[in-house]
Amino acid sequence: MNAFYSLIFVFALVLIALFGVGAAHLSYFFGVILPLAAVIVFIVGIVLKVLGWGKSAVPFRIPTTGGQQQSLDWIKQNKWDNPSTASQTFIRMVFEVLFFRSLFRNTSVSLRNEDGVPVVAYSSAKWLWLFALMFHYSFLIIVLRHLRLFMDPVPFFVPVLDFMDGILQIGAPRLYMSDLLIVVGLSFLLLRRLVVPIFRYISNAADYFPLLLILGIALSGIYMRYFGKVDVIAIKELTMGLVTLSPKVPAGIDASFYVHIALVSTLLIYFPFSKLMHMGGVFLSPTRNMPNNTRIVHHENPWNPDVKPHSYEAYEDDFREHMIEAGLPVEKQA
Repeated sequence: MNAFYSLIFVFALVLIALFGVGAAHLSYFFGVILPLAAVIVFIVGIVLKVLGWGKSAVPFRIPTTGGQQQSLDWIKQNKWDNPSTASQTFIRMVFEVLFFRSLFRNTSVSLRNEDGVPVVAYSSAKWLWLFALMFHYSFLIIVLRHLRLFMDPVPFFVPVLDFMDGILQIGAPRLYMSDLLIVVGLSFLLLRRLVVPIFRYISNAADYFPLLLILGIALSGIYMRYFGKVDVIAIKELTMGLVTLSPKVPAGIDASFYVHIALVSTLLIYFPFSKLMHMGGVFLSPTRNMPNNTRIVHHENPWNPDVKPHSYEAYEDDFREHMIEAGLPVEKQA
């Protein structure tokens, strides 16, 4: 039901944009006001979220580790999975952000029957890592390709990226590999939650909605490029007006563009308040960005109050008479 409700909500967003532009003639609202408001909410929301995380107390080191900690000289340390220095931690973060290293170690659990005895077995599960990598890099490439609509002159790397993305030269206009891969990656992540019982049980609307929303954005973009054949010149005139804060809505832009921009705006508004904030949270996560040097450096909690030491000798001076009355041994007699 959570998936169904999320799907209905995405369809409602599509219908609102279609009727809003087609029947109510709200093209200025969907083309200018909504995108600008979404960008403001996106930026302010992320800044506030990051500042809130930055103020959170980290009283002790809690890095997640996956290998041998630095110990004796003759024991080999796993530097990238159990770093002990800032440079090793930096490399670990690079591997985590760019290659999803921790997800690469993903395992699946199954209950096998061996000679009538149930045995818990673990096996490698790389499919989630592969399709997650496929989705995220496709999304990144698509975002970078869209810079051509918001910058003039266009950055030098955008045409190169555009050429490499469509290097297969399939169809006219050329088929972008990222368009295909993002749909495949999203479909796998969605089907995984729908088909696998344990994931379906723990999934709620906050897990389905962003997947369906991004899938709607991808499909509407594919429709505009390969089927709707929208006026790209007019769209760039609109987007450049947004960037230069001199907005205007040219005539002749197909309604599918307003559906696309409405879904994108919804994603921007939803982003800072959702699980999608793991994009920024990974850099501030103490389980990832801290070296595991508890055997090397004494980490003091800066929020601890200044507690003066109270020795046993001072304790006995305070309670010597009571200790003698209770029959407890004392080092000095009263």
